[in-house]
Amino acid sequence: MEIMTHQKIDQELCGRPLEVGDGNSRIQMQALDHMAADASGLVHGGFIFGLADYAAMLAVNHPNVVLGAAEAKFLKPVKVADTVVAQGTIIESKGKKQIVDVQVLKGEETVFQGTFTCFVLAQHILG
Repeated sequence: MEIMTHQKIDQELCGRPLEVGDGNSRIQMQALDHMAADASGLVHGGFIFGLADYAAMLAVNHPNVVLGAAEAKFLKPVKVADTVVAQGTIIESKGKKQIVDVQVLKGEETVFQGTFTCFVLAQHILG
């Protein structure tokens, strides 16, 4: 399926789409050295949240989708060199409001879980 949103996003920082389907997405990201928060190689949670947000946006996949709210749970740490995959699935759709569940996995282990409230606007938010 064609990607219709967030087309200029830096995929090194937010992940590379593996699948974009009707109401779902899978995005893979390799944790890089410059994502580290400290000398131990702990990846800053903002990068994991960015990956999850991108997965939510691609699950909706509309040019005018924006994030309205998010509930996030960081369950396990991610380290530099880890590969993580975000899976986004629309679980509720009411008019312009889309609720997207996102799980981020490192192998079989869930490291992040979030519920993203997205809105599809009639025109671009900056328009």
